[in-house]
Amino acid sequence: MAVNSVGPLDIAVSGLKAQGRSMEVISSNVANSRTNNAGNGQPYRRLEAVLKSDSKPGEVGTVSLADVLPDKSDFYRILDPGSPNSDSQGYVSMPNVDLPIEMMNLQIASRAYQANAAVLKRYQQMVDTSLELLR
Repeated sequence: MAVNSVGPLDIAVSGLKAQGRSMEVISSNVANSRTNNAGNGQPYRRLEAVLKSDSKPGEVGTVSLADVLPDKSDFYRILDPGSPNSDSQGYVSMPNVDLPIEMMNLQIASRAYQANAAVLKRYQQMVDTSLELLR
């Protein structure tokens, strides 16, 4: 029988790190939601954080940020004939970022971050209680 060397602290810390990075990606999406020229002549393309677990089925493991991938969905187009970025029909391509979706994703990542922080706080309380009992 193999002994799993991953403890509750490892899991909680890895969750904090992964969700923190996920919130950074979401923040980038929100900050660039109106950037119609990201420096390459194209609008900002939404990014997605991909998390992965290092555990095998039935085991407990840590989580990490596997990759940050661009969202391949189409850019939005708005009618703005006076814009210098408009095409021949008067449309401007805008980032494929939906603010309500980003806010929901931010809420999910924030709650997961809070849950991992609560685990660390509870663990610290258990250690403090154990030390008090040993005195």
